[in-house]
Parts: sequence; C-alpha cells; structure tokens
Amino acid sequence: MSTVPVDDLAARNRVMLKKILVICAGMLAFAFAMVPIYRQVCKAVGINQERVLGSSNTQVDASRTVEVDLVAATSGLPWKFEALDRSVRMHPGEYVTVRYRVENDLGRPVVSQAVMSTAPESAEQYIEKLQCFCFTRQTLAPGEVREMPVVFRVKADAPRDMQSIVLSYSFLEVPRS
Repeated sequence: MSTVPVDDLAARNRVMLKKILVICAGMLAFAFAMVPIYRQVCKAVGINQERVLGSSNTQVDASRTVEVDLVAATSGLPWKFEALDRSVRMHPGEYVTVRYRVENDLGRPVVSQAVMSTAPESAEQYIEKLQCFCFTRQTLAPGEVREMPVVFRVKADAPRDMQSIVLSYSFLEVPRS
C-alpha cells in the first residue's frame, strides 16, 4: 500500500478547491446571464413580457358562461380585417384563443397599432390578455396577409349579470415620424 505524503495531499486538495471555486463562480455568472438571455429570446420570438398581465385569481367559474362576440374594424385603412372566430362561449377564468386575419391592400408597407375596446365599457377591466397583436405595432408589407391570435380570459370575478361582451379591435395607421 502506497502512502501519499501529507504535503502532496494538501497541495492536491488546494488545486481541487480552486477548481470547485472556479466552477461555482462560473455557475453563478451563468445564472445572472440567464435574465438578459431570456429577454433577448422573448424579444426575438415576439413575446412582450412587459405587457403580460399578472393574475390574481386563476380559478375557472364553471357555474356560468359568458358569450364574447369578436369584432374587427379599420379606422381609415383600406385593409381587410376580420375576426376568424366570430364569437366564443367561455367560463369566466378560462383562457381561450381566438384568431384575427388582416390583409394590407395598399401598395405600400404600413405600420399600424390595434386598439381594443369593449361593450359594455365596464367589461374592459375584466378582460385579461395573455397574448395579443395589440401589444406591439404591426408592420405589413403590400399585399401581406397575417393571422394573429389573441389569448385572453374574462376574469372569474366579473359580475354575474355580465353574460355578453363585445370585444372589438380597430387598426390605426401609426403616423410616420
């Protein structure tokens, strides 16, 4: 049986400790780097985390339903814009995905922004959007056609007598600066 001198063992332990400390420092640096990397990935795939709304009540109220009629309009833009899903029946608290379709009929690129409105007006405070084309400006090339989803819910704490909501989006051209 061979024995390792104490001085040699202490030197090897110090080397191992240094390696472990370097690995730990690298892991810590990587953890801090994940936040900006995550933001860049979200930006690249079009997820705008600043506009994702927090949720205070995630319970679905299966005891009732709300009818949401979907409307599309263009304000001064000669575009074709329509809700592919004309209406949806849902339980308050339940997330649903609906689709809109837009086509730029102009012979030039257009930068636009969609604005949401509701009827009754008080319903807006009970609409919670997780994903929406209205979060960012949309640039459409001449003749471009795009399908755009909206993921939303009617909050479970919406008044019980609110059984029907109209959810309307209007596209407005963003003035050139």
